[in-house]
Amino acid sequence: MATILLFAPLIGALLCGFGWRFMGERPAQVTATALVVLSALLSWLIFLTFDGETQQIQIMRWIESGTLAADWAIRLDRLTAVMLVVVTTVAALVHVYSFGYMAHDANFREHESYRPRFFAYLSLFTFAMLMLVTADNLLQLFFGWEGVGLASYLLIGFYYRKPSANAAAIKAFVVNRVGDVGFLLGILALFLLTDSISFDVIFAEGAALAETSIPFLWADWNAANLVAFLLFIGAMGKSAQLFLHTWLPDAMEGPTPVSALIHAATMVTAGVFLVARMSPVMEYADTAMLFVTAIGALTAFFAATIGLVQNDIKRVIAYSTCSQLGYMFVAAGVGVYSVAIFHLFTHAFFKAMLFLGAGSVIHGMHHEQDMRNYGGLRHKMPYTFWAMLIGTLAITGVGIPLTIIGFAGFVSKDAIIESAFAAGAVPAFWLLVVGAGLTSFYSWRLMFMTFFGTPRGSRKTHEHAHESPPSMTIPLGVLAVGSVFAGMLWYGPFFGSIEQVNDWFAGAIYMSEGNTVLDDAHYVPAWVAISPVAAMLIGLAVAWWFYIRNPEMPAKLAENQWPLYQLFLNKWYFDELYERIFVRPAKALGTILWKRGDGSVIDGAINGLAMGVIPWVTRRTVRVQSGYIFHYAFAMVIGIVLLVTWVTLTVGG
Repeated sequence: MATILLFAPLIGALLCGFGWRFMGERPAQVTATALVVLSALLSWLIFLTFDGETQQIQIMRWIESGTLAADWAIRLDRLTAVMLVVVTTVAALVHVYSFGYMAHDANFREHESYRPRFFAYLSLFTFAMLMLVTADNLLQLFFGWEGVGLASYLLIGFYYRKPSANAAAIKAFVVNRVGDVGFLLGILALFLLTDSISFDVIFAEGAALAETSIPFLWADWNAANLVAFLLFIGAMGKSAQLFLHTWLPDAMEGPTPVSALIHAATMVTAGVFLVARMSPVMEYADTAMLFVTAIGALTAFFAATIGLVQNDIKRVIAYSTCSQLGYMFVAAGVGVYSVAIFHLFTHAFFKAMLFLGAGSVIHGMHHEQDMRNYGGLRHKMPYTFWAMLIGTLAITGVGIPLTIIGFAGFVSKDAIIESAFAAGAVPAFWLLVVGAGLTSFYSWRLMFMTFFGTPRGSRKTHEHAHESPPSMTIPLGVLAVGSVFAGMLWYGPFFGSIEQVNDWFAGAIYMSEGNTVLDDAHYVPAWVAISPVAAMLIGLAVAWWFYIRNPEMPAKLAENQWPLYQLFLNKWYFDELYERIFVRPAKALGTILWKRGDGSVIDGAINGLAMGVIPWVTRRTVRVQSGYIFHYAFAMVIGIVLLVTWVTLTVGG
């Protein structure tokens, strides 16, 4: 079953990508979608029936060189089962949704290969992600990791005629490679220390790594901390954490279904999965985990401030993804890996729904993405409105404090905030609470600007605004169910008693005996548990005041706080800073190597040989071939004389 689940998307990608000319365009898309749906159904079957015992399903011998042995095998445990459900469910719904969203795309009308190529890329992305989450060793995980990077490059740059799409694809690829250097160094360090890249061997050595030193660069480092730090650098790139986050908003240049697939449940959550998978090592790396917590908290706050002022509907949701990933890393950083996966699980439902809902709005508004040109759309798109309302209630954390009754995001986000306080990470706790208030503000701002008030922008566009077809609204309905119930249904296994969590995740994640954060989080003061809901209500009230009661207020505030507004609007100037520090020097160096190195030195030397030395030698060689027989006879006589002389001298010696 697991093998079929893994390879079905790959078969779909190959059939759709290479066989569509023989099968037909529509049958190829249906085949690719059906195979991903099959994977999703099998994932849910595994998730609901899994007995908790770790299984290793051998596929083939892969690499064996000296002491390095890497089999291609499926590691099936509780963590894998959760990730399989998340990845395949969102991928299947995105495939179905794409039938409606991409049906009227101008590119598809011009080029018949566009549609099957798009579905093939989606299926390839899904296969790469499944390779990642089912990996039984670090090499296989890295293979899936890089496969996801390749597929995301193809999908983000799918509209290759747009310069901005090409630039965004390259940016995502390059920034992720920066993080991948750290990840690769971490893998190499683990092999050096344990003589293996197999998870079972590495996990058994986790405690020993904490007692080992390893030389790196200019000093000796604690092995566990160094390995954890290097692995997290890779996670920072893939999950768009602060300093390596700049690629994520630009990824919006891809079609909206791509945004949902990348941002909701797959590529960006790979970093969180990596930290949870490596918990037997991370648990002994106290210093590195402080760094994880700090980066996560700063990212949650930083991304939320940028989301406050964005006007592109997809970019608002993109920055909310960046912020929510920060919450997940805080949970992992304080040692409650199950809670990090809990928020990853619930986030997949409401974030995919928000992105697909935004795509429905864009589709109905004839590809208008600026929220300043929306308004009053709830009557034109009632199904989309209710879906996005549920998604907003989930992401902002609407629920009843001190209970588990609430939308999915309420349960999992509060679990993270309470865990941060219980772990003593007070600065992170306050950053997350403030981030919750900011999340509420920009989420309700999106709802009020899009669906309430009077229509703005083009009158013609508003008059022709319409609800999306069933292929787009049905996936929204499915995701709405998860956005409402996922948190309440699975609260116990992810955030129940420590015995319940350890039993459910047995062999999948590791929390040491001294790690009592999960248990302590259930006994935080009441004001700690209430604070996220209070922050959410404040954000809602301010958004209502700004965009319903006094619509002129935001412009006045932006004018009065112009420097701060520009800071947030320009994303804290990270792109400009990186342009000066990295991009321009790299381009200048490339130009020098191209014009001076390649052009002057290499081409100059080759051209000098081709145009100078070789013709000179050729002209003189040609003179030897005179065509007169007595010249050749004379040359033969001279040759014989020289040969006889050489033999005589040699024998005589």
